[in-house]
Amino acid sequence: MSNPNEKPLLTAAEVRKNYQIGKRQIEVLKGVSLNVRRGEFVALQGASGAGKSTLLHLLGGLDKADAGRIHFEELELTKMSGGSLSSLRGQRMGFIFQSYHLLPELDALENVCAPARLQGRPVDWCQDRGTALLNRVGLNHRLDHRPPELSGGEQQRVAIARALMNHPILLLADEPTGNLDSNTGVEIMDLLRELQKEEGTTMVIATHDERVAERAERVVRLVDGQIVAE
Repeated sequence: MSNPNEKPLLTAAEVRKNYQIGKRQIEVLKGVSLNVRRGEFVALQGASGAGKSTLLHLLGGLDKADAGRIHFEELELTKMSGGSLSSLRGQRMGFIFQSYHLLPELDALENVCAPARLQGRPVDWCQDRGTALLNRVGLNHRLDHRPPELSGGEQQRVAIARALMNHPILLLADEPTGNLDSNTGVEIMDLLRELQKEEGTTMVIATHDERVAERAERVVRLVDGQIVAE
Protein backbone atom coordinates (compact mmCIF):
# COMPACT_ATOMS: atom_id res chain seq x y z
CA MET A 1 0.00 0.00 0.00
CA SER A 2 1.13 3.56 -0.68
CA ASN A 3 1.92 5.96 2.15
CA PRO A 4 -0.13 9.20 1.82
CA ASN A 5 2.62 11.13 3.63
CA GLU A 6 5.38 9.94 1.29
CA LYS A 7 6.61 12.18 -1.51
CA PRO A 8 4.92 11.19 -4.82
CA LEU A 9 6.85 8.85 -7.09
CA LEU A 10 5.48 10.59 -10.18
CA THR A 11 4.26 14.18 -10.53
CA ALA A 12 2.81 16.07 -13.49
CA ALA A 13 2.31 19.82 -13.07
CA GLU A 14 0.28 21.89 -15.56
CA VAL A 15 1.26 19.63 -18.46
CA ARG A 16 0.20 20.69 -21.93
CA LYS A 17 0.59 18.89 -25.25
CA ASN A 18 -0.39 19.96 -28.76
CA TYR A 19 -0.25 18.12 -32.07
CA GLN A 20 -0.11 19.67 -35.52
CA ILE A 21 -2.48 18.04 -38.01
CA GLY A 22 -2.17 19.75 -41.36
CA LYS A 23 -2.74 23.45 -40.68
CA ARG A 24 -4.64 22.76 -37.47
CA GLN A 25 -3.11 22.64 -34.03
CA ILE A 26 -4.94 20.24 -31.73
CA GLU A 27 -4.67 20.86 -27.99
CA VAL A 28 -4.64 17.34 -26.50
CA LEU A 29 -3.70 18.09 -22.88
CA LYS A 30 -4.81 21.35 -21.30
CA GLY A 31 -2.84 21.89 -18.13
CA VAL A 32 -3.04 18.46 -16.46
CA SER A 33 -1.70 18.03 -12.92
CA LEU A 34 -1.41 14.61 -11.27
CA ASN A 35 0.44 12.92 -8.41
CA VAL A 36 1.04 9.16 -8.24
CA ARG A 37 2.31 7.71 -4.98
CA ARG A 38 4.70 4.78 -4.75
CA GLY A 39 2.84 1.46 -4.82
CA GLU A 40 -0.42 2.88 -6.21
CA PHE A 41 -2.52 1.31 -8.96
CA VAL A 42 -4.03 4.19 -10.93
CA ALA A 43 -6.35 4.08 -13.95
CA LEU A 44 -6.52 6.98 -16.41
CA GLN A 45 -10.04 6.56 -17.75
CA GLY A 46 -11.72 8.40 -20.59
CA ALA A 47 -13.20 8.13 -24.06
CA SER A 48 -11.09 7.98 -27.20
CA GLY A 49 -9.43 11.36 -27.71
CA ALA A 50 -9.63 12.36 -24.04
CA GLY A 51 -5.83 12.54 -23.79
CA LYS A 52 -5.18 9.56 -21.53
CA SER A 53 -2.70 7.77 -23.82
CA THR A 54 -0.88 11.03 -24.50
CA LEU A 55 -0.57 11.65 -20.77
CA LEU A 56 0.66 8.10 -20.21
CA HIS A 57 3.34 8.49 -22.88
CA LEU A 58 4.51 11.77 -21.34
CA LEU A 59 4.67 10.21 -17.87
CA GLY A 60 6.90 7.45 -19.27
CA GLY A 61 9.17 9.79 -21.19
CA LEU A 62 8.05 8.37 -24.54
CA ASP A 63 7.09 11.88 -25.68
CA LYS A 64 7.87 15.45 -24.59
CA ALA A 65 5.38 17.92 -23.12
CA ASP A 66 5.02 21.35 -24.72
CA ALA A 67 4.62 23.00 -21.32
CA GLY A 68 4.58 22.02 -17.65
CA ARG A 69 6.82 19.69 -15.67
CA ILE A 70 6.96 15.94 -15.04
CA HIS A 71 9.06 14.52 -12.20
CA PHE A 72 9.89 10.86 -11.65
CA GLU A 73 11.46 10.56 -8.21
CA GLU A 74 14.24 13.19 -8.21
CA LEU A 75 14.41 13.47 -12.02
CA GLU A 76 12.61 16.06 -14.15
CA LEU A 77 11.71 14.18 -17.32
CA THR A 78 10.85 17.36 -19.20
CA LYS A 79 14.51 18.45 -19.02
CA MET A 80 16.18 15.14 -19.85
CA SER A 81 17.78 14.25 -23.18
CA GLY A 82 16.47 11.45 -25.36
CA GLY A 83 19.40 9.20 -24.45
CA SER A 84 18.93 9.75 -20.73
CA LEU A 85 15.22 9.05 -21.02
CA SER A 86 15.89 5.83 -22.94
CA SER A 87 18.31 4.66 -20.25
CA LEU A 88 15.81 5.53 -17.50
CA ARG A 89 13.00 3.62 -19.22
CA GLY A 90 15.18 0.55 -19.67
CA GLN A 91 16.31 0.44 -16.06
CA ARG A 92 13.35 1.67 -14.00
CA MET A 93 10.15 1.51 -16.06
CA GLY A 94 8.09 -1.17 -17.77
CA PHE A 95 5.58 -0.72 -20.59
CA ILE A 96 2.58 -2.75 -21.79
CA PHE A 97 0.81 -1.83 -25.03
CA GLN A 98 -2.53 -2.74 -26.58
CA SER A 99 -0.87 -4.45 -29.56
CA TYR A 100 1.65 -6.41 -27.43
CA HIS A 101 4.75 -5.43 -29.51
CA LEU A 102 6.32 -8.87 -29.18
CA LEU A 103 9.11 -9.86 -31.57
CA PRO A 104 7.62 -12.58 -33.81
CA GLU A 105 10.95 -14.33 -34.46
CA LEU A 106 11.57 -14.88 -30.72
CA ASP A 107 9.81 -17.40 -28.47
CA ALA A 108 8.01 -16.36 -25.29
CA LEU A 109 11.04 -16.75 -23.02
CA GLU A 110 13.32 -14.87 -25.41
CA ASN A 111 10.80 -12.02 -25.66
CA VAL A 112 10.56 -11.76 -21.88
CA CYS A 113 14.35 -11.86 -21.47
CA ALA A 114 15.00 -9.21 -24.13
CA PRO A 115 14.89 -6.11 -21.83
CA ALA A 116 17.32 -7.69 -19.37
CA ARG A 117 19.69 -8.80 -22.13
CA LEU A 118 19.70 -5.21 -23.44
CA GLN A 119 20.80 -4.10 -19.97
CA GLY A 120 23.68 -6.58 -20.04
CA ARG A 121 22.30 -9.05 -17.49
CA PRO A 122 23.85 -12.55 -17.44
CA VAL A 123 22.09 -15.15 -19.58
CA ASP A 124 21.44 -17.50 -16.64
CA TRP A 125 19.89 -14.70 -14.57
CA CYS A 126 17.67 -13.69 -17.49
CA GLN A 127 16.45 -17.22 -18.12
CA ASP A 128 15.74 -17.85 -14.43
CA ARG A 129 13.86 -14.58 -13.99
CA GLY A 130 12.03 -14.94 -17.32
CA THR A 131 10.97 -18.50 -16.61
CA ALA A 132 9.72 -17.54 -13.14
CA LEU A 133 7.67 -14.67 -14.57
CA LEU A 134 6.15 -16.78 -17.33
CA ASN A 135 5.27 -19.40 -14.76
CA ARG A 136 3.64 -16.68 -12.62
CA VAL A 137 1.45 -15.49 -15.50
CA GLY A 138 0.41 -19.08 -16.26
CA LEU A 139 2.55 -19.74 -19.33
CA ASN A 140 5.13 -22.22 -18.08
CA HIS A 141 3.93 -24.59 -20.83
CA ARG A 142 4.48 -21.95 -23.55
CA LEU A 143 8.11 -20.96 -23.02
CA ASP A 144 9.25 -22.03 -26.48
CA HIS A 145 6.18 -20.83 -28.39
CA ARG A 146 6.47 -17.81 -30.69
CA PRO A 147 3.83 -15.03 -30.71
CA PRO A 148 1.92 -16.33 -33.80
CA GLU A 149 1.39 -19.60 -31.89
CA LEU A 150 -0.19 -17.81 -28.90
CA SER A 151 -3.67 -16.41 -28.35
CA GLY A 152 -4.19 -12.70 -27.75
CA GLY A 153 -4.53 -13.24 -24.03
CA GLU A 154 -1.36 -15.34 -23.94
CA GLN A 155 0.56 -12.72 -25.91
CA GLN A 156 -0.53 -10.04 -23.43
CA ARG A 157 0.62 -12.25 -20.55
CA VAL A 158 4.03 -12.52 -22.22
CA ALA A 159 4.06 -8.73 -22.59
CA ILE A 160 3.26 -8.34 -18.88
CA ALA A 161 6.09 -10.69 -17.92
CA ARG A 162 8.45 -8.78 -20.21
CA ALA A 163 7.43 -5.45 -18.66
CA LEU A 164 8.30 -6.77 -15.18
CA MET A 165 11.60 -8.37 -16.23
CA ASN A 166 13.93 -5.64 -14.93
CA HIS A 167 12.06 -5.11 -11.63
CA PRO A 168 10.69 -1.71 -12.71
CA ILE A 169 9.65 0.85 -10.12
CA LEU A 170 6.89 2.07 -12.46
CA LEU A 171 4.80 0.12 -14.96
CA LEU A 172 2.71 1.97 -17.56
CA ALA A 173 0.03 0.18 -19.59
CA ASP A 174 -1.81 1.69 -22.57
CA GLU A 175 -5.18 -0.03 -23.17
CA PRO A 176 -3.77 -3.43 -22.10
CA THR A 177 -7.15 -5.13 -22.59
CA GLY A 178 -8.17 -3.27 -25.76
CA ASN A 179 -7.57 -6.21 -28.13
CA LEU A 180 -9.05 -8.85 -25.82
CA ASP A 181 -12.56 -10.16 -25.24
CA SER A 182 -14.24 -9.01 -22.04
CA ASN A 183 -13.58 -12.17 -20.00
CA THR A 184 -9.89 -12.28 -20.95
CA GLY A 185 -9.64 -8.56 -20.25
CA VAL A 186 -10.93 -9.10 -16.72
CA GLU A 187 -8.41 -11.92 -16.21
CA ILE A 188 -5.57 -9.66 -17.36
CA MET A 189 -6.62 -6.85 -15.01
CA ASP A 190 -6.91 -9.24 -12.07
CA LEU A 191 -3.45 -10.57 -12.92
CA LEU A 192 -2.02 -7.04 -13.00
CA ARG A 193 -3.53 -6.29 -9.59
CA GLU A 194 -2.00 -9.45 -8.13
CA LEU A 195 1.41 -8.76 -9.65
CA GLN A 196 1.31 -5.14 -8.49
CA LYS A 197 0.92 -6.33 -4.92
CA GLU A 198 3.52 -9.09 -5.23
CA GLU A 199 6.19 -7.04 -7.00
CA GLY A 200 5.44 -3.74 -5.25
CA THR A 201 5.37 -1.99 -8.62
CA THR A 202 3.54 1.30 -9.09
CA MET A 203 1.13 0.91 -12.02
CA VAL A 204 -0.65 3.48 -14.19
CA ILE A 205 -3.09 2.19 -16.81
CA ALA A 206 -4.85 4.11 -19.58
CA THR A 207 -8.23 2.64 -20.52
CA HIS A 208 -11.55 3.63 -22.07
CA ASP A 209 -13.29 0.69 -20.37
CA GLU A 210 -15.19 1.53 -17.20
CA ARG A 211 -15.05 -2.09 -16.00
CA VAL A 212 -11.26 -2.15 -16.37
CA ALA A 213 -10.89 1.17 -14.56
CA GLU A 214 -12.99 -0.04 -11.64
CA ARG A 215 -10.36 -2.67 -10.82
CA ALA A 216 -7.77 0.02 -10.03
CA GLU A 217 -7.30 1.51 -6.56
CA ARG A 218 -7.84 5.00 -7.93
CA VAL A 219 -9.53 6.25 -11.08
CA VAL A 220 -8.58 9.56 -12.73
CA ARG A 221 -11.13 10.60 -15.36
CA LEU A 222 -10.13 12.71 -18.35
CA VAL A 223 -12.45 14.59 -20.70
CA ASP A 224 -11.15 16.74 -23.57
CA GLY A 225 -7.62 16.89 -22.24
CA GLN A 226 -8.48 17.77 -18.67
CA ILE A 227 -8.90 15.84 -15.42
CA VAL A 228 -12.53 16.17 -14.40
CA ALA A 229 -12.78 13.76 -11.47
CA GLU A 230 -10.88 11.35 -9.24
